Amino acid sequence: MSDSSFETELKQKVDYIEDVLKSMLPAEEGYATTVIEAMNYSLMAGGKRLRPMMMYEAYRLFAGDNAKDAVIHPFMTAMEMIHTYSLVHDDLPAMDNDEYRRGRKTTHAVYGAGMATLAGDGLLNLAFETAINGAASGEVLPEYDGETTNRYIAALKVLSSKAGIYGMVGGQCADIMAENTSITDKDELGKLLGYIDDNKTGALIESSLMVGAILGGADASQVKSLERAGRNVGVAFQIQDDILDIVGNLEELGKPIGSDEKNQKTTYVSLYGMEAATAKVKELSDEASDILKELGFEDSFLDKLFQYLIYRRK
Repeated sequence: MSDSSFETELKQKVDYIEDVLKSMLPAEEGYATTVIEAMNYSLMAGGKRLRPMMMYEAYRLFAGDNAKDAVIHPFMTAMEMIHTYSLVHDDLPAMDNDEYRRGRKTTHAVYGAGMATLAGDGLLNLAFETAINGAASGEVLPEYDGETTNRYIAALKVLSSKAGIYGMVGGQCADIMAENTSITDKDELGKLLGYIDDNKTGALIESSLMVGAILGGADASQVKSLERAGRNVGVAFQIQDDILDIVGNLEELGKPIGSDEKNQKTTYVSLYGMEAATAKVKELSDEASDILKELGFEDSFLDKLFQYLIYRRK
């Protein structure tokens, strides 16, 4: 697949996901209109849509001819709602205090900090409403060989755990605690940084791939392999994000650069240097591709998506 054909297919998939999200937006009506407007503003602010895209691709790879989009749509939407809520809260004055996200004003800059907080809360809750409703009305799927035989419940368990205190929220907690940290030992800082990157960024990417695979018919060992690939992609994605925070620009990224330095955050670049960070991105990327090759998905769109996202410039 050439770069141009990949870009064309990528745009088609983003447009497809946009349509899925629009179809599941809550109506802006009643006494809660303002918070719903803020939720919809946040969710439809654009972006790469990489998490629902990876979920969809993993689902299609395993489901094959048996793929039914109605099975995966609610979970794709839920994942993007969870990711979006985390960004809304990340941008708040009490967190990173960023004014731009995805090339336009952040939610708190438009609606105020209080309403933005509620919008994030609303998106998180609506995510699970959406996924649970999809599971309750979805067609019967083959049994799963994991801890639970019900694939919908297995997918919901992954979705909830990876988004919570043992996943993304735990990583965000560690990220805040790492600001102005008194830890000076490089090895200890490296462990802390690894935990942050694996959870704050990696957890939702792992979850996206795992949920797609579970609902698509993968067995438990295959899901575990995709979890490892997701961790590699997530950490590499975060390191690349740290790199772009130094060498990128507002026009390309759609958000301010230099926020890590401003907030005195420890990153892979600040700890190990730019050269080592770039090398780590390649190492993790290669390992993720090797895992897909072992699963028989070499040269799939998902494999190319990994490479595209890890080595992105925006």
